[in-house]
Amino acid sequence: MDSRDEGDISLLKSILSSSDVIHIYGAGLNTQRPAHSAVAELKQRGWAVAPLHPHDGGATIEGFPIRPRLDDGVVPKVVVLFLAPERSRAVVRNLIIRYEREHFPLIWFQLGAEDEQSRQALDEMRVPFIEHDCLVRFAERHSLTCESSSLPQQWCLQTASENGDGCSVWSVHTSDSPPLLRPTQALEWVGSLDDLAQSNHTIPRYIRSLRKEGEALQTLAARLSGQLSTERR
Repeated sequence: MDSRDEGDISLLKSILSSSDVIHIYGAGLNTQRPAHSAVAELKQRGWAVAPLHPHDGGATIEGFPIRPRLDDGVVPKVVVLFLAPERSRAVVRNLIIRYEREHFPLIWFQLGAEDEQSRQALDEMRVPFIEHDCLVRFAERHSLTCESSSLPQQWCLQTASENGDGCSVWSVHTSDSPPLLRPTQALEWVGSLDDLAQSNHTIPRYIRSLRKEGEALQTLAARLSGQLSTERR
């Protein structure tokens, strides 16, 4: 039985089911970690997942690209923390610096990620957060699915070229593509089409500058796939 009152549960269910992407901090290639398995379970319920891990960027989990960090300009709706408390605190502090209250994401502290300083800061900001519960189990208990699923999700990857000529290689994938390990060449950028549209990172801004008049971003990304070989900026 959920200890929250019916109004809180109803609001939480609405936030989750209406969010098409869930950002998960701590989701990397280690298959023994709960964050890794959570990606598959959420995908089965229709959510696109944005895994974030500082060391595994460019690889994939269940077809979703792992980001080494959250790009400036990207505005997440739900952020799940599979982190130690001190690392959760650092993420929460960064999110508070980035986002005003009206754009602040729902923060979900997975069991063991709870942090008193973060709780106090979020309470003072009067933004929603959840602790002492598991997002995946909550979705199971309430039979939640994503109401506006974007699956299969398209995403893009840019790495340094293999021949060391200072150029870059751009490619487009989907969440149904075969799994990828960490790139053997330097990772320059990775993200979904939504990230490509929103990010203030140098590479997405450059890619957007190549758009022809009236060209959809999806078409632009596909047009450049396998063709972009520019000097690294």
